[in-house]
Amino acid sequence: MPQLRDSSNSQPLPAQESDTSFERIFGIETEYGVSVTGISHDSAQISEHSGGLTDAAHVAARMFEPVMKTSHSSNTYTANGSRLYLDVGSHPEYATAEARTVRDAVLLDVAGERTMRELALAAQSSLRDELRDNALNVHVYKNNSDSRGHSFGCHENYLLRRSVSLSFLNRAFIPFLATRQIFAGAGTIRNGQFQISQRSDFLDDTISSATTRSRPMINTRDEAHADARIYRRLHVIVGDSNISQRATWMKMMTAHLVLCALECASRGCHDYEKEVGHQWPTLAHAGEDMKHVSRDCECNFFLSLTNGNTLTAVDIQKFYRTVAEKFLLFHGRDLARDIYDDAQECLKVWETTLNDISSGSVHALSSWVDWAAKHELLTQFKANGVSASRMAQVDLAYHDIAHRGVVDALHRSGRIMPLYTHDDISCAQSNAPQDTRAALRAQFIQAAQESPYEWSVDWTSVTVTDRNSRHCSAHLLNPFVYEQSREFRDVMAVLSKNQRIVNEPMLPLI
Repeated sequence: MPQLRDSSNSQPLPAQESDTSFERIFGIETEYGVSVTGISHDSAQISEHSGGLTDAAHVAARMFEPVMKTSHSSNTYTANGSRLYLDVGSHPEYATAEARTVRDAVLLDVAGERTMRELALAAQSSLRDELRDNALNVHVYKNNSDSRGHSFGCHENYLLRRSVSLSFLNRAFIPFLATRQIFAGAGTIRNGQFQISQRSDFLDDTISSATTRSRPMINTRDEAHADARIYRRLHVIVGDSNISQRATWMKMMTAHLVLCALECASRGCHDYEKEVGHQWPTLAHAGEDMKHVSRDCECNFFLSLTNGNTLTAVDIQKFYRTVAEKFLLFHGRDLARDIYDDAQECLKVWETTLNDISSGSVHALSSWVDWAAKHELLTQFKANGVSASRMAQVDLAYHDIAHRGVVDALHRSGRIMPLYTHDDISCAQSNAPQDTRAALRAQFIQAAQESPYEWSVDWTSVTVTDRNSRHCSAHLLNPFVYEQSREFRDVMAVLSKNQRIVNEPMLPLI
């Protein structure tokens, strides 16, 4: 077992740490895969002579040309306060702005999908014109692995009180994450076998700072983007990228409730082990067992616990649902009303889902669980004599957010129902949540884009530099604060002093 060290500040915690609040900030970072198909022989020759215009790296760069034109960087923040950038390996990535509710986090994630789709189709049009080939298609995949065996992630971020230690998370939260895939997995065909999770094969450790050679379920990179004396940013990298909006909502909503219970237990305000009648179901071989669960579509595999007992993934999830239910019973009044209502809905869906899995009714899950929807679709294809190679293409096409053939067909048939409308998503592309600091960042970006001055922005600060090279900054350390501070008003006042000067470059420094 890895040695776990907290990097928390040794200073005494502020008084807010002792309150009974269970507020949280949520965020989702999604890495996308890119490919090109339909290239004619002539286009391939042109591309080769032009420096490989159609390999993934060049296509990703082409996607970001409109971003470079407006922000002079491939690493920028968008109008809704989210971050858009090209990550290592030419993976387009979108990190949502801070959200106070899971619903807002999921909506921002879907808005990021829409933004990536628009960039991909613009790059496709540009390449078609340049190569004189209308058969060329640019694909952007919201999935977690490619044909060469590389993995890229969907990372969840939860603002967590530092009273919850890493060792406690290793004991009490890892079993939840390792088994959550039974309703949060995206599904895939790998080596001729259907698996529940795309990500599980690439994760070996539970909690560590590694990200490449031995990936953990939780990465300990300690960048709180908030007051580090009170909070850590829990960086969960075990999850699949979900196409189903409901699946994304459920995987994060269930995690939120479990984290609330862990925060409660760490404060000593409730004895969950005594109340539930169990100790936390700590796994003896979490990395290995997660892979076994992924290969067991019947969800009957027994996982070994450190106390010598064995439980199935469904059993473990039922334990955590009971823990979450007890938390709501004793502390529901400490949640904001909208969070409480979502928590009640989550408990109902959670119970129904686990009962359906226990009874073997996978079909009942196919309206929102990605792996179940995909499994049902591929099973039908196989029964109709579709070849294995064609099914592999359908498996990949399920995640193509640029062309969306498979998922749009499922939406039209009512087999998978989205949570948000077209108008909801369009609005979220250009508007930040109004109840977190993302609202301030978005206000600053809008004003800065109309200013002649150099400016910079990150998660916790905004800065403008006037013509006399004087810097004016505002710190946004508290993610829950969305009212303008005096220093923020000072920054906005600098931006508002002049109209944009024609032909003078605007340089956002990220």
